[in-house]
Amino acid sequence: MITDKEMEKIEQMEYKYLEKFYHFLKYVEDEMLFGFNTKEKIKEDWIEKYASGISSFAVGAERIVYSLFNGKGIGQPNSAPVGSDMFFETEDAFIHIDLKTVQTRNIGDYTGSIFVGRNQNSYTGKMLVNGTKLRDYKSALPHFYKNRGNKKICLTYFITILYEEKNLKILNINIICMPNGALSPHYGQRVLQAGKNPDKTRFRFSEVPKFEKLSGDKKRIKVVYYDESTLSEAEKKKMGFIKSIYNSQNNSLPSANDQ
Repeated sequence: MITDKEMEKIEQMEYKYLEKFYHFLKYVEDEMLFGFNTKEKIKEDWIEKYASGISSFAVGAERIVYSLFNGKGIGQPNSAPVGSDMFFETEDAFIHIDLKTVQTRNIGDYTGSIFVGRNQNSYTGKMLVNGTKLRDYKSALPHFYKNRGNKKICLTYFITILYEEKNLKILNINIICMPNGALSPHYGQRVLQAGKNPDKTRFRFSEVPKFEKLSGDKKRIKVVYYDESTLSEAEKKKMGFIKSIYNSQNNSLPSANDQ
């Protein structure tokens, strides 16, 4: 049985890399937004194909984000066939990062939970079905990689992007840490929610917004970019949880008088 001290150590690792990736994304924020806008230069060549469903905005967004990560040399990419789109090894961890893009018309699939694949997480456990029942769920990733006897933790992160359907304007970018499966004795069934198909699941990040084994108010979600100018009043209400995280981040920043 995993001890509280061991769970605390896992969360310290999760938090360490969440902070690293958040500050990295803030550092390259201008380049990232510029990259998202490069599609406008050749819009007349692809817009009709996109409108017909042949193309996907997610593909272009992934291309920009992953190129920034890879270009900065964060860890050694790993070629294992089971894992997230971006999977690499650092000195003390194996890290999975996947990108999730959602249109504003599907904002309900974005604000409190996100779909996650079996190859993208290590949280085997019970998932909530229709708010009342529970169903078994088995992830594909291990809690720790054996690594030829040199055991290393498996960490899972998701970059989520909300964009406006018509003009593809970026409205929100977050980075979220999903609990390692070894933490299931603590978080239990709060983490998972059944997806549309029996073997699919969603990560209920709004139900586990904090690193609960760490002291202080350390969040599992960091808001990298937030622009509500295009959101309708109804959409702003649905984005209430993410906006509260964004506000808490800003309130925690040191003022000029504190420096």
